Amino acid sequence: MHMKRVLLAEDDPNLGMLLQDYLQLKGKFDVVLCRDGEEAFRAFTKEHFDICILDVMMPKKDGFTLGKEIRRINPNIPIIFATAKAMIEDKSEAYNLGGDDYITKPFRIEELLLRVNALLKRVLEHGESNSADLPSKFEIGNYKFDYTAQLIYHGDTQQKVSTKEAELLRLLCLKKNQVLTREEALLSIWHDDNYFNGRSMDVFLSKLRKYLKEDPKVEIINVHGKGYKLLVN
Repeated sequence: MHMKRVLLAEDDPNLGMLLQDYLQLKGKFDVVLCRDGEEAFRAFTKEHFDICILDVMMPKKDGFTLGKEIRRINPNIPIIFATAKAMIEDKSEAYNLGGDDYITKPFRIEELLLRVNALLKRVLEHGESNSADLPSKFEIGNYKFDYTAQLIYHGDTQQKVSTKEAELLRLLCLKKNQVLTREEALLSIWHDDNYFNGRSMDVFLSKLRKYLKEDPKVEIINVHGKGYKLLVN
């Protein structure tokens, strides 16, 4: 088993070196430290990484822009955004861009290590679950959905979806015309049913509704007080 490689983008040299040393010593990770977004993007395109920790407020290229560019190249790599901003809008933006976690400065380094380990464990479990006997291809009215390829097909068009959108749509497909509880979706995908993850899921549901809007027989409805239902008539 290879040593996990971390891309750490942090423009504060003292904090960056502290995080790098701690993750390498305590987490036994190989950590590549970059001082701005452009340097981090160059490193990402040239080397293999297992997880990214991106400071949001960086020179040359901010963390959100960097995260968006990384997502275009690799839709599955875990991304943690780190920032001094604690506004709900910023947290929504982080998840909207495909971030897997968000940590607000100042934070304890031990907490960051716990989050890194939890995300890497989740990726491993997710990979194992994909080999289980759950279906990966679905018909949704006039649409076809390939969970593994993360594509929704409609006629001659195809729509690429993010990892979390694909996971959420698969859960809805597996419970087609039945209620998918909000807690079940949050715990299955985010492993935490807190408020911010709930807000993030609402964003993904809105996107899925847009992707499926061309077929009037297909609808994702809210079931008050319970969750959601993928209706296919």
